[in-house]
Amino acid sequence: MAIATFRALRVFNFRVWTIGALVSNVGTWMQRTAQDWLVLTQLTEHSATAVGVIMGLQFGPQLLLLPWSGYAADRFDRRRLLIATQLAMCILSLALGLLSISGLIRLWQVYLLTFLSGCVSALDAPARQTFVSDLVGENDLSNAVALNSMSFNIARMLGPAVAGLVIAAVGCGWAFLCNAASFAAVLGSLQLLRRHELQHNIRAGRAPGSLVEGFRYVWLRPDLKAILCMLCLIGTFGLNFPIFISTMSVNVFHGDASQYGLLTGVMAVGTVLGALLATGRERPHFGLLWFGAALFGSGFVLAMLAPSAWMFGVSLVVIGVSALTFTNATSSMLQLSTDPVMRGRVMALRLAVGVGTTPIGAPLVGWVADTLGPRWALGLGAVSGFAAAAVALSHIVKYPHLRRPNAYREQPTPPP
Repeated sequence: MAIATFRALRVFNFRVWTIGALVSNVGTWMQRTAQDWLVLTQLTEHSATAVGVIMGLQFGPQLLLLPWSGYAADRFDRRRLLIATQLAMCILSLALGLLSISGLIRLWQVYLLTFLSGCVSALDAPARQTFVSDLVGENDLSNAVALNSMSFNIARMLGPAVAGLVIAAVGCGWAFLCNAASFAAVLGSLQLLRRHELQHNIRAGRAPGSLVEGFRYVWLRPDLKAILCMLCLIGTFGLNFPIFISTMSVNVFHGDASQYGLLTGVMAVGTVLGALLATGRERPHFGLLWFGAALFGSGFVLAMLAPSAWMFGVSLVVIGVSALTFTNATSSMLQLSTDPVMRGRVMALRLAVGVGTTPIGAPLVGWVADTLGPRWALGLGAVSGFAAAAVALSHIVKYPHLRRPNAYREQPTPPP
């Protein structure tokens, strides 16, 4: 069982990449935590709006640069592209750290550096996600995607905790410098890869219309449209976890910062558990998407009705497991069923829909929490999960063969 769960780690290149990515992701979560703390407590008078602006600047470029980010992942050598993007983000983190330590940091500078980092990340993310298919073969791709998610969420648990210690001891600036240093691990892993063992997929050409070809490709695939519709629903109204957890902790259970940190950690435990369960699955299918979305909605119902903080924590574990079940399945299904020449553009669409829509829904979720109460805001998450499950169910009814795990295999580019 253990061998099957971690089988992708038998591949040398994937093993090296995973180690480097884990270290770098811990640094990334350190910076996100320190950046929010810096804006909230030092550069503003506890302005949640400023934190929201940071969130928009960080994830908004996923939508703005969508046509180019996916095309770049399909057109260029992904290893070289990742070296360039990771180095650029390292320089931006270093600049933020030096400005903070020197005492010269201003809010507009954080906005600017966050936006630039978001633009680089928009180019980096599709290449990083599709790079997994260059590291392992198709048979291990689903397992590799799940292990990637597990690594990311382990970093999600460790990063904020380490950041809290660093901020308390020496300040936010040093947390940013720690993140800058952590890029050495992923840059080193990219240099250590055995290049002759990489899977060489067909690259996209420079034909007219290449940038928008990804949209046409998805439009002609009802299955991909259904997956992206589900992602849009859950991404817009269900993935605003900082708002859900903070408002419930402070306004409903009247807890302090330690309770908020504990509940956030509990949520991360659920996501790691969900990623671990995903590593044992051979191939995802639409039935798994339906289950993940329905469980996601059910977890939010439990959270709405939770009479105490510890029961709310239990519901967060359910939400974490279901969220990772759903998101891992969408990533694996999109990669396994997509023509390699289109994979980067399809994954860029996935990121734009799954990540780029969260800042759009955040103001509405926050308004509902402020106006009607945090439990009503959780209701939006429940509705998003059940609505996504309904989309999956209707698609299964229309295309019964999609219930089978082996239904998702690579498909050629639809004809014009």
